[in-house]
Amino acid sequence: QSTWGCIIDPHFLSVLCMTVVRKGEKDIAGLTDTNKPRALGPKRASKIRKMFGLSKEDDVRQYVIRTPKPKSKPFKDGSVRTAAPKIQRLITPERIQRKKRLALTKKKRFLAAKASREEYERLLVKVNKQRRDSKRSSRSSARASASSS
Repeated sequence: QSTWGCIIDPHFLSVLCMTVVRKGEKDIAGLTDTNKPRALGPKRASKIRKMFGLSKEDDVRQYVIRTPKPKSKPFKDGSVRTAAPKIQRLITPERIQRKKRLALTKKKRFLAAKASREEYERLLVKVNKQRRDSKRSSRSSARASASSS
């Protein structure tokens, strides 16, 4: 029993974390002769869908793999307590509502910025026109005073 040149004691195989890449001619007792299921199920909604072949309309929460907790105290009716992971990337009505609200506030901000920019440009045109008019009037008055003298 070797792993890349290291001899492993069969008593410590439960502690060792490794992946069997290629099986030899004989099975290793307790390692390759038995098939252990995964301790934990998937946590992400899309991975749960993939594992059970669900569509987007199916409720993922009903397919979460629950882990029994034998050390904790059972319920009053005698059933064993279980723990389930919090499903990530789960599309809920609250999440859809939040997404709509964020999109709406983004649109409102965009429209408000556009309106204020248009207002500023109108004001700029008005101010520039006043400056041009005042320059013209000062020039004309300067010409008039120069021609009269």
